[in-house]
Amino acid sequence: MKRACGLICSLLTAFAAFAEKPFELRFVDADTGRGIPLVEAWTVNDIPYVSDSHGRIAFDEPGLLGRRVFFKLRSHGYEIPKDGFGIAGVRVRASPGKRAEFRLQRINLAERLYRITGQGIYADSARLGQPTPVQHPLLNAEVVGQDSTQAVVYRGAIRWFWGDTSRASYPLGQFQTAGAVSELPSQGGLDPAVGVDLDYFVNQEGFSRPMAPMKEGGLVWIDGVCVVRDQEGDESLIAHFSRRKNLAVEHEHGLLRYDDTNDIFVRAATLQPGTGALHPRGQATRQGDHVYFAAPFATVRAPATTDGILNPNAYEALTLTTNDAGRVAYAWKHNATPIDQESEAERLRLAPDRQPAPLLQLHDAKTGKAIRAHAGSIRWNAHRNRWILVIVEQYGTSFLGEVWYAEAPDLIGPWGPAVKIVTHEKYSFYNPVHHAFFDREDGRFIHFEGTYTRTFSGNDVATPRYDYNQIMYRLDLNDPRLEPARSNK
Repeated sequence: MKRACGLICSLLTAFAAFAEKPFELRFVDADTGRGIPLVEAWTVNDIPYVSDSHGRIAFDEPGLLGRRVFFKLRSHGYEIPKDGFGIAGVRVRASPGKRAEFRLQRINLAERLYRITGQGIYADSARLGQPTPVQHPLLNAEVVGQDSTQAVVYRGAIRWFWGDTSRASYPLGQFQTAGAVSELPSQGGLDPAVGVDLDYFVNQEGFSRPMAPMKEGGLVWIDGVCVVRDQEGDESLIAHFSRRKNLAVEHEHGLLRYDDTNDIFVRAATLQPGTGALHPRGQATRQGDHVYFAAPFATVRAPATTDGILNPNAYEALTLTTNDAGRVAYAWKHNATPIDQESEAERLRLAPDRQPAPLLQLHDAKTGKAIRAHAGSIRWNAHRNRWILVIVEQYGTSFLGEVWYAEAPDLIGPWGPAVKIVTHEKYSFYNPVHHAFFDREDGRFIHFEGTYTRTFSGNDVATPRYDYNQIMYRLDLNDPRLEPARSNK
């Protein structure tokens, strides 16, 4: 009997602990006062927590709630206070229903705003009874992970497309391009500083459905998504596709055109792998009569018409040529291979006394170190009256985790000096893209996102909820720390 009473009392104590309100631990940016997403916290016995997109952690651990608790902390791009023993973290009394707030000093020039995709974007805020800005703060279209974004304004709304998409119900998800729509801020959509309200295209089960379905099967990835007009002035949405077995093996690639009736992409042209045919790639941007494709530099272009984009023979590549006098010059050519950083550097090295100023070579404004660009986007910026480049570096302090900013007087360059605006410690943040349709105050504030994932990083530990999802950052172009990038005349 005594033993049974002890067991009942233990159960009642446990149930009471679960019934108590969580303790709120919140982290805010010292400069802006906004909540900081992606602050990782561990108890001394390594129970993990991660702040949601409002910077909140709802703590209700039985046995620790109501006691003094030390949280070990880390957060990409923020300084964490250390005690006298050099231990980074904070100690609080985690009383039920109470809260503690800590201001962290940002190292990154860009400010992390929120997670765009995945499960539990505002999980902790919801548990604490706090308001959330999006319609689906916990789970949207069964999506728990999404890779690499293409986004354009098409027929008055923002169309979003992603690569491989994970679902909650099984480890294998959807691999033939996901899609969603959101309203422009000027048309009733959320302010980009607040969030993005995504309305997914879904199947009968409510999960994200393929936007580029192909009966042959395989992965279907798209890039170079662009909007052009036909002879009648009607908009067309065009993309390049790659149908693949995996990252290394491609079955076919070609061009897609959006079918507005069925809300899917359909084949418009097929190109044979390995032929070197030019096509949309990377992130598209418009200048004059052409669409330029940045991967990450704008070295491929095509006429900005439906017929021009769909005609592989209309594409041109930026190349280096030598004239009769032996001088090297840049030129746009059909049926040519576009230059990249490596080929440009090698070609100009062979003619050092007869070369033009290099267009694609990036250097760290502080150290002069060469920067090997991996992926990114180029956009016109009215505030700076310049073209601006946002790219992720390959082989930086983390393999694909360092994001850089540079300016140029022309879309094709020359670029630099470059300033690092985001760092991720031993974590990838690849395929960043600046969404110019979200620019604020005539381009003073820009917003860009990228894929946050441990893939390629060498990190064996995935960040709960955040891994393999899209995170939005904001950059104030009036930040004086960007001044070195403005010296490029």
